Amino acid sequence: MTNLKKEDLLSLEEYSEKRSSLRDENIALKKERLIKIGDNVSLLFENQKTIQYQIQEILRIEKIFEAQDVEEELKSYNPLIPNGTNLKATMLIEFPEENIRRKGLKEIHRVEEKVWMQVGSNERIFAIADEDMERSNEKKTSAVHFLRFEFSKKMIENIKQGSSLYAGINHPSYNIRTKEIQKSTALSLTKDFT
Repeated sequence: MTNLKKEDLLSLEEYSEKRSSLRDENIALKKERLIKIGDNVSLLFENQKTIQYQIQEILRIEKIFEAQDVEEELKSYNPLIPNGTNLKATMLIEFPEENIRRKGLKEIHRVEEKVWMQVGSNERIFAIADEDMERSNEKKTSAVHFLRFEFSKKMIENIKQGSSLYAGINHPSYNIRTKEIQKSTALSLTKDFT
């Protein structure tokens, strides 16, 4: 994966014309790259295409077309693209009601530090969370975090060879492990290691 450049983006006019089909493609791609961990946590694994769509949407909504402003958006979002040795995910924590949400975010304080992935029988890889800024305070966690999982060469080889992939959270108030991640999802994530 490589960082996006201004030349990779469509003009506002071009994007407007293609937006509907690009949105449908992005929804399908995100569905394929989503891992649910229990009832309340989802990991949406980003790649160049998901980030490009996100940038295009921001440029459209905010009507950004000046080169310097476009470069600022690229600078903000490029760190979310995997670089060939890692996977990067947006972690979403969702609760059905506001009062349950407030309580839940307090109970799972610092959960972002306890998220892991595992390839086959290799050791678990714990996420490096929120490298851009702190999203939790001393009382509760945020509902959105950005995670990076660094894989060893052996793990990358194993996943490319079809080893099982798992994810989980090792938090006292949210201790859960997924079943084996679907092969279609694992295959999509494997493409990030090129």
